[in-house]
Amino acid sequence: MHADRRFRPYVAFFCMEYGLSHRFPVYSGGLGILAGDILKTARDLDLPLVGVGILWRQGYTRQVLDEHGWPHDEFPHYTPDFCDDTGVRVEVTIRGEPVSFQVWKTEAFGNNPLYLLDAGPPDGAHGWITGRLYNGHGPARIAQEMALGIGGVRALRALGEPVQLYHFNEGHAVLAATELIREKRERGLSFRAAWEATRDEVIFTTHTPVMAGNESHPLGLLEEMGAFNGLSREEMVALGGDPFTMPVAGLRVASYANGVSKMHGATARKMWEDVEGTAPILSITNGVHAGTWQDERIRRAFGEGRDLWEPHMQAKENLLAEVHRRTGHELNPERLLIGFARRAVPYKRPTLIFDRPDVTEPLLEQQTIQLVFSGKAHPEDDAGKHLVQAIWRMSQRFPRSVAFLPDYDMEIGALMTRGCDVWLNTPQRPLEASGTSGMKAALNGVLNLSVLDGWWPETVRHGVNGWQIDQGYEGPGQDHRDLLSLFQVLVDEVIPAYYEEPSRWRQMMRESVAACAGRFTSDRMLVEYLNLMYQPAAAVLQPLREPEPQHA
Repeated sequence: MHADRRFRPYVAFFCMEYGLSHRFPVYSGGLGILAGDILKTARDLDLPLVGVGILWRQGYTRQVLDEHGWPHDEFPHYTPDFCDDTGVRVEVTIRGEPVSFQVWKTEAFGNNPLYLLDAGPPDGAHGWITGRLYNGHGPARIAQEMALGIGGVRALRALGEPVQLYHFNEGHAVLAATELIREKRERGLSFRAAWEATRDEVIFTTHTPVMAGNESHPLGLLEEMGAFNGLSREEMVALGGDPFTMPVAGLRVASYANGVSKMHGATARKMWEDVEGTAPILSITNGVHAGTWQDERIRRAFGEGRDLWEPHMQAKENLLAEVHRRTGHELNPERLLIGFARRAVPYKRPTLIFDRPDVTEPLLEQQTIQLVFSGKAHPEDDAGKHLVQAIWRMSQRFPRSVAFLPDYDMEIGALMTRGCDVWLNTPQRPLEASGTSGMKAALNGVLNLSVLDGWWPETVRHGVNGWQIDQGYEGPGQDHRDLLSLFQVLVDEVIPAYYEEPSRWRQMMRESVAACAGRFTSDRMLVEYLNLMYQPAAAVLQPLREPEPQHA
């Protein structure tokens, strides 16, 4: 698919987090890393797109493990070393008090311009708003979303950015719609006319495939915080319902919306089929930025038609050296290395592989398999922290075969998706919207062993470019079925292929890279956004012209 160069609308991409580099910790996980990849790809493709976010002065969290393996959270203060002060200040009234936001800009990581709003140091009068990413619920979260949405639109106006379309990445940004509607009403439009005109300008991406995970707020609290932004209670209900559900509002204020894989798009359409007035939900599968995530040694070897094993083993040695440096564990580079690195949440089932100790433990004792884990739990999520502690305890029981890397970040993610032999993915289907870590692994010749969820059903060729777990069953007994299938495939297919069929394994590595290189990169994803949503949405705007590619 190719981008039409005749008309490329100017897009402002709103997201609560951006993963541009591990050195700039204003992200928590996959949502932010995807946003960072989009800004890098926009630069690669010369697309007129700018990012809008928040400068989190204390980041998300640094998690360190105590002597019992329990994660503890630290919140160091970061200075915006990678950002330039634009000189712009914008004001948003939050809980009856005017709050001034400084606007920073960064292009430090090969990305298109990213504008970040900042309420000042965490110990300042309003620093609590932009101190910690995803800090708390209720008033704190609403204040953050007002900063992103309302403040973000005002920042774009003050910067003089000639934006034509507003892309809300998840529901956190939807309060920007109240500002867009407010602006139009000041020009004399009715609420309905302003809403319809705003719909023409907005694109919405949803990432959450479970109803319970979709954020909502009581209308009374939103009104108290000032989030109505000039709208009446009835108008807010018309946008987002009562209570006010952020994805519902996103779907109602957008002209186009999308899920982030074919399977997730279908899940999202079913989830919201009874909600009136929503945008059509397309499926645009996520992709990853190859320049960031593919090992240069693998890229060169693949492009030159050479064997991938030598560069893979170099990446594996790099990973194992870092495992030893951080944990003291010495793993064997000749033994099968299985990786698992994601947010530490129960639905991803990181400990599923330990649920048959009669099978797993002999494999670990004999070093037939080795397991490297990483993951970070939300600071308030004790269930996630218990998962981390359970894995750490296994690493203490089997120090020659299991390791856990604490404080999961982009650096660890890159090492693992390059250096493991197999990438394990065991979410409870259909709760994994996409799963971009598996794409990064595949791009490096790391073979996926995965449940049929997220992106994997779109590319899996069992035994050719990876392996599937079960047949996509959903319902009672799913954990048991997936567990049985996991071990059947692992013991009967994966382990013999690694130790007994090296030439076949190396061919599977090439098939993995080939399957991912074109279809699951952010180049393809962003071109689909342009051709399937941005250009059709912008076609109804007047005047229909491409703005000058200038940045403040």
